[in-house]
Amino acid sequence: MLVLGCALVWVTWSVMSQQSVRDGIATAETVTTYATATVPTDSFVLPDNLDQAQKDAVEKATSGFGDRLVELRLWALDGSLIYSSADQTETGFPDGDRLDLVTTGGEPSARVITDVRGADAGDEGGTERPVLDVYVPVQAGDVVDPDPAREDSDVIGAAEVMLDHTAAGAALADAVRTLALVVAIGLLALWMVLFRTVWTASRRLQATALENARLALLDSLTGLPNRRMLAERMRRTILEAEETGSRVGLMLLDIDRFKDINDSLGHDRGDELLEQVAERLRGALRDDDVVARLGGDEFAILLPDVRSVANAERLARRVRGLFVPPFMLGELPLHVDTSVGVACLPDHASDPSSLMRTADVAMYAAKHHRTGVSVYSADEDDSSPARLVLLGDLHRALTPAPGAPRELRMHYQPKIELKTGRTVGLEALMRWVHPTRGVLPPTTFIPLAEQSGLIHDVTRYALTECVTQLAAWRAEGRATPVAVNLSAHDVTTLAVVDLIESLLEEHTVPADLLEVEITETALVADPSRVVPVLERLGALGIRVAIDDFGIGNTSISQLRDLPVDELKIDRLFVSDLGVDGREGSEVVVQAMVDLAHSFDLRVVAEGVEDEPTAVILRRLGVDQAQGFLYSQAVPADDLRLTPSVPRPRRDRGAGRGGVAVAGTRPAATRHARPPRSPGTDDSNG
Repeated sequence: MLVLGCALVWVTWSVMSQQSVRDGIATAETVTTYATATVPTDSFVLPDNLDQAQKDAVEKATSGFGDRLVELRLWALDGSLIYSSADQTETGFPDGDRLDLVTTGGEPSARVITDVRGADAGDEGGTERPVLDVYVPVQAGDVVDPDPAREDSDVIGAAEVMLDHTAAGAALADAVRTLALVVAIGLLALWMVLFRTVWTASRRLQATALENARLALLDSLTGLPNRRMLAERMRRTILEAEETGSRVGLMLLDIDRFKDINDSLGHDRGDELLEQVAERLRGALRDDDVVARLGGDEFAILLPDVRSVANAERLARRVRGLFVPPFMLGELPLHVDTSVGVACLPDHASDPSSLMRTADVAMYAAKHHRTGVSVYSADEDDSSPARLVLLGDLHRALTPAPGAPRELRMHYQPKIELKTGRTVGLEALMRWVHPTRGVLPPTTFIPLAEQSGLIHDVTRYALTECVTQLAAWRAEGRATPVAVNLSAHDVTTLAVVDLIESLLEEHTVPADLLEVEITETALVADPSRVVPVLERLGALGIRVAIDDFGIGNTSISQLRDLPVDELKIDRLFVSDLGVDGREGSEVVVQAMVDLAHSFDLRVVAEGVEDEPTAVILRRLGVDQAQGFLYSQAVPADDLRLTPSVPRPRRDRGAGRGGVAVAGTRPAATRHARPPRSPGTDDSNG
């Protein structure tokens, strides 16, 4: 801006100076015209001083210019002085270069010089002032020329006109000063405006940046630290804990059934609940504790210095106690439950990421087991980094490359009719022959498939394998029904019915050779969506069995109306029938059998492992049994099935007698019961 102002002043001064010179040149040309009007040409051609009369005539002609005309001199081409208005001297010396320039070029030449008059410059009586010294060419037409043949355009001399430049210079200086002042004030005002604009914008940007930084670290709804800020605080806290040898705790808290609250009361009420939860958590903890909202209905509490894992668990239970009083949403009192997971460093993790993961595992364990508060346990951790590797392997196993060995294989466990000892059906159980981890039971990878969404692909794989095997057996003259387990995720959509129908039609397999089993918990979780699927399966002629009966919450009215054919008593009740079983267990099983038979349902006992248990089940009226007493789940090639004709589908009102369709291996060739791995259940896969 300063450079711009200086340039503006300089340009203005330059333009005004040039204009002043042009005005002076015009005046000098006028003076020359008046002065040379009475001067004969011969005075220039034959240089000679003017006589007194001629001088008086020139002086009279230029007297009208007054004091502005400081001096007038007339020069011949050879530099001889013809006339000077300053004194009577008859000699002088012109500016030779300028004289030659004017006389040869025919254009005036002007220059501002300092005129000094008096004895000595600076002495009293002397004068010093700026003058505009202008050399003006004198042409033949400007003077009295007795020779008519001479061209008017011929330059015959020059007039040196000295004009007082004091007033013009002062006016120019004043104008420049005024302009400089105006420009300075204008630029200053502009600078102030721009400065204020930039300053205001800068402050606004700075405030916006600070607000964005704040919002990047804080939850916009509750004002609590968000996941990013919690991670940073965890990192610093853990570094300090490593230096001091202290313990760091982390609690993850999740509101139970929060989705139902949002769906029934609306998201505005849900947000209001989250704000009240944040307020309670913020006011109930220690000053050093950090409460953060991770997103949705999930909160985290960082305990920078906790004495022990037990102390962290006590704090978690105190936090859960904050949810006992109802939350007031408007005039509606709402009681809310929560699940809290607790993990500590270095007890359960070694870094912030693993601490967050282990606390998350503990929280979901608390939610799954409905314990309210759960401390991390490695036994509950099925979400370790190895889980991701196993998930990728499961993807590969479901889509084997051409020519590659099939890793997922179907094994079959016989179902025995207790009255006759004959095999009347099979239950299909999937085994994963992992290339590096060996044979994996379903309890290892089925939960992984359900959590990752691969369960539908696993179900498709199992159904395809079983129907293909049924078609192969049928071609050999065998007709043994096979039961396939369906996940809770499968029976909530009719897509599984369409899949079964297309497979049966493709392989030309009768529907009564295929059975499906669903768990009781899956049935009661969403009966409005499950029952239509079961009705469609029944309409196709496919038998439906309720698996793990007795551990869910099925009511008698539900059982009466369900389109099912079979109840499978959970192994928990069957194991109680042994020698060391729980007292009264026979009464419970008898009640289940009587209830099922009253609704014309077949009863199957799972997990039969010894002959005394089988005898009790037979006495209690159980129809069929399966378990290690009879056989493990084995590959199809290891089964000993006899050709037979399948029995027709039994109506709900028909009797329970059935035709034996297959036999098991002889007792001597049955598999002995192997040691059971933790969590493995070969009876229900």
